[in-house]
Amino acid sequence: MGRLRQVSLEEAAPEVKELYKQFFGARDPVAHPGTATGTPGDYWTTFALVPDLLFQARNSLMALMQPGRKLPARLRELAILRTGIVGDSRFEYSQHLKVARMVGVAEDKLAAIKSWALSDKFAPAERAVMQAADEIVGRNLVEDETFAALKEHLDDAQIMELFYVIGLWRMHGMIVRALHLEFDNDTTARMQEVPAPAPAKA
Repeated sequence: MGRLRQVSLEEAAPEVKELYKQFFGARDPVAHPGTATGTPGDYWTTFALVPDLLFQARNSLMALMQPGRKLPARLRELAILRTGIVGDSRFEYSQHLKVARMVGVAEDKLAAIKSWALSDKFAPAERAVMQAADEIVGRNLVEDETFAALKEHLDDAQIMELFYVIGLWRMHGMIVRALHLEFDNDTTARMQEVPAPAPAKA
């Protein structure tokens, strides 16, 4: 259950109702949740609290998934999957496994992506992209060696788009986790201390 209220079909602004129709058909997505890909859909109904942010989110995410982008779709999806894995977003990981298949990422690569550094399934460009995603999400930097590897395979515009993709999906993954949306609804108090055993009695 999300932490914020959701916007029902009845109370939604006209432009939001039109967007709801695209994702949910004629039904109220709050009263009758669920999308075609099996998610609850509460990402959209919660973002609808602030309609301009809802459309910014939809437009920016969808724009980067259109054909003809500078960054090849298969590299984009490997970067997003690693962003979901390192950022611990089950929602991003699950959704973009499906997208990765749609753009032609092989099943053996998807099976190996959690431990890609130990796998021989990936080409050098793919390894550089995933290394960059791991470093940006996990450490807020890109090592010089990693950047040099990117430059061997991607031009400047592609690297710019890659970093934007990683940053954008990381931001949305954080929002989804913080608000307990979609498949990331069990993220409370993961960093609690586990008490030590009581001292043994003499």
